[in-house]
Amino acid sequence: MSSTPQRAPGMHWGLLIAASAILAITMGVRQTSGLYVDPIHRDTGVSIVEISFALAIGQFVWGAVQPVFGAVADQRGALPVLLFGGVLLVIGLLLAPYLTSPLGLSFTLGLLMAAGAGAGSFSVLIGATAHRLPVEKRSFAAGLINAGGSVGQFVFAPLVQWIIGSAGWARAMFTMAAVTLLSLPLAWPLRRRAGDHAPGAHLEDGGLRAQLRLAARDRSYWCLHLGFFTCGLHIAFLVTHLPGEIALCGLSPTVASTSIALIGLFNIAGSLIVGALGQRFRMKYLLFWMYASRAVMIGLYLLAPPTPATFYVFSAALGFTWLATVPPTAGLIGKLFGPRYLGTLFGLTLLSHQLGGFFGAWLGGLALAHSGSYQWMWYADMALAALAALINLPIREARYGSHGVPATR
Repeated sequence: MSSTPQRAPGMHWGLLIAASAILAITMGVRQTSGLYVDPIHRDTGVSIVEISFALAIGQFVWGAVQPVFGAVADQRGALPVLLFGGVLLVIGLLLAPYLTSPLGLSFTLGLLMAAGAGAGSFSVLIGATAHRLPVEKRSFAAGLINAGGSVGQFVFAPLVQWIIGSAGWARAMFTMAAVTLLSLPLAWPLRRRAGDHAPGAHLEDGGLRAQLRLAARDRSYWCLHLGFFTCGLHIAFLVTHLPGEIALCGLSPTVASTSIALIGLFNIAGSLIVGALGQRFRMKYLLFWMYASRAVMIGLYLLAPPTPATFYVFSAALGFTWLATVPPTAGLIGKLFGPRYLGTLFGLTLLSHQLGGFFGAWLGGLALAHSGSYQWMWYADMALAALAALINLPIREARYGSHGVPATR
């Protein structure tokens, strides 16, 4: 008699912990990139706009590789994708201190590091785990994996800032390269196994092209894309330029690293709570309230005095929803189309997210260069957060049941 059913829950927890740990490393490296902007500018003479553009390219590349790597993982398994991405991220981190021209930074920060981090990110990790979980557990699983990324941000932000302050930004990158090597053995539990597509999979779905055609005709899928675009603009602007905003207020770099760490800390709670709520409530309404709350938080921040306490409270409040949008977005795609091509379909929404991220990182640098402040970007960010909230309301969402049931409001 097979013992597989008795072992399955333990195997699932090991899978989720490995995926969370990998995301902690890749997101920890990626979400601390804003801490390097000013040190690179001071040491190399490369302008803030040029560095912002390199990071903007990275925002786009991180999103562009998601559907590609997601599709490869859907077809061949997550292990080769994760190994390739880890090596690519290490190479980018090691080369960046030696290629300090605008073109070199675009190549290392914008291409190598972003592509490597993208290979070990949401679409591959959530897609690889969804195949082994029942539909009602996928939202919580996505929240748990997502929380891993926030743990990385919380841990790495003060560590990176401390290394930059004591040994320079190049040593900080070398240290992160060494840490990234730990992601390689963590990828082994996510290797493909027989029956990965069994829970709720559409085995007669006509293949990936048929699923893409179906998704392209689905209004709800496009609403998710539009909402995620504005989310990406919002997050990329903040992760790239929050340290610069804090410096403009005459506050120390420690305030910046602490603020980024607080975003990560509070997003751990946000990701877990939203992931759990996604098992009980309509996920489109969770997205509505998260996006709407961001508009309110930005408005309150603009009215508050620019003190360390203001940034800490703002970061903590914002952190609760920071990447907590990922579990309900992935969960909605799983509800609409099933888990078989979740890596690809969610990867495409992440591409939309990072198209917004490109503009968030780049336009923030342009705003500072032309006006000396980020004021108009804050207003645009607030308006777009409100728009993202409204865009999610028309999404069709079925109550929990088997895949293949037509989605209803």
